[in-house]
Amino acid sequence: GSFTGLRVGIATMQGLAFAAHTPLVGISALDALAHVARALHPGLPVVTWMDAWRGEVYAARYDAGAPPEPVVTSPQAFLAAQPPGPACFVGDGACTYHALIRAERAATLADPCAPPLAVAVARLAATVLDSGARPEPAGIAPVYVRRPDAELARDGRPA
Repeated sequence: GSFTGLRVGIATMQGLAFAAHTPLVGISALDALAHVARALHPGLPVVTWMDAWRGEVYAARYDAGAPPEPVVTSPQAFLAAQPPGPACFVGDGACTYHALIRAERAATLADPCAPPLAVAVARLAATVLDSGARPEPAGIAPVYVRRPDAELARDGRPA
């Protein structure tokens, strides 16, 4: 599944970086989405939503300060927990749930709502390297927002 695919991809990049004696910078897709949206709509808080299926989104709200911890939740629950005021929504989850977002909030939808991320990932990684950081390839680890279905089933929770 996607958990295994993510681990295989990271292990491949770790091996290539180790062999080339080069740093490896991990950038989350939610951070890359926020980077794109901030450039399109400066000054607005950014809400990143990736479709997590099952009526849920992987979500994070980016205000000034440190990057937030992502959550997996229903779009309705996430919206209910947000402070009032405008925000820019971005990601394929924002595309999927655009009608709900517009009905519930005075929100801006990034255009495109699911933008290409390669340039944003490269810029964020360059920022890390320009700061003098030299991450070790072995230090890169996946960020699992949702627990794997096998763990949920083992614990008796619906997958």
